[in-house]
Amino acid sequence: MLEMKTHRLSSLAILTVLFFGFVGPMVTLSAAAAQPYKILKTTQTMGSGAIDYVYADNDDHRLYIPRGNQVLVFDLGTLKSVGTIENTRARGVAVDPKSGHGFCSSSPVVMWDTKTLKPIKTIEVQGRPDGILFEPATERIYVFSHAAPNATVIDSKDGAVVGTIDLGGAPEQAASDGKGKLFVTLEDKDKIAVVDVKELKVIGNYDLAGKGGGPAGLGFDVKNHVLFAFCHEPATAVIINSDDGKIITTLPIGKGVDGGGFNPHTMEAFSSQGDGTLTIIKEKSPTEFEVAQTVETKPRGKTCTLDTKNDHIIVITTEAAPPGAVLTTSTPAEEPGKKARKGSGPGMLDIIVIGR
Repeated sequence: MLEMKTHRLSSLAILTVLFFGFVGPMVTLSAAAAQPYKILKTTQTMGSGAIDYVYADNDDHRLYIPRGNQVLVFDLGTLKSVGTIENTRARGVAVDPKSGHGFCSSSPVVMWDTKTLKPIKTIEVQGRPDGILFEPATERIYVFSHAAPNATVIDSKDGAVVGTIDLGGAPEQAASDGKGKLFVTLEDKDKIAVVDVKELKVIGNYDLAGKGGGPAGLGFDVKNHVLFAFCHEPATAVIINSDDGKIITTLPIGKGVDGGGFNPHTMEAFSSQGDGTLTIIKEKSPTEFEVAQTVETKPRGKTCTLDTKNDHIIVITTEAAPPGAVLTTSTPAEEPGKKARKGSGPGMLDIIVIGR
């Protein structure tokens, strides 16, 4: 009897260890997920010129920020500068991780080697390049423009232009399902265009039906077929079924949105706004959503990107140069070593890292 009791106690002890061995990490993950987002790190870099989109190349752990006549390149983890790509005047950046080629939305488009940051070629495009996206199913780069043609499609391997698409409106942000469809917000039409990436044509339009106007940012839960269209007026996230375009619900966001995304690891959509806020939307189920948090960032911090390794959201903005600040980069507006003129425009580039 004593031997049987001892055996039972040993078995119970083993089960207890196994239970807590499995549950322990789950509890830790749940606790981490329950923590609020906050600003973890900020850096400032002196310079001149306007900014627009920020882009995280998660494969090569680099952060790209077009500014003025350059594309600035930083280490994604340390935020230390690793180089620049000159003579670009770009709005955004996209990278094909397979070919190791980077592209920026400029006229002409500049193509470079992502390892060396050395330019490979320039590619003539029409319109006014603005947003840009790498589409993985076809391994092509989409350069978006508010003027015709709305999208210029480039082979990311050799930089050849393979076609253009009339999207029927002014495109802002896009997201791919990786299987042949591309979804593009049309800011002036209050719609999302659905594109067949193999045929290079629009095959549908999802109307926001007055629920949100001026869609700019876009998040996409590919697994559950849910789109998050982040709109200017009203300042709203319109949440849509990507299969049929039916509106699931709407939620409030901050004002002045210009970027957004979705993190499948945390099941959260996010949007960055010019009013200095970052909105976090929790997807509790494919039909249930809530605003989980509004994080204060900085004014004009309206574009963002996702560091997928650390689940960090990165927002950028600019601030006026402090009195007596000295420029360290050359642009058409200023020369190296020259003091920034008072009232001459933004001087400091702020990189803001938000996480738990």
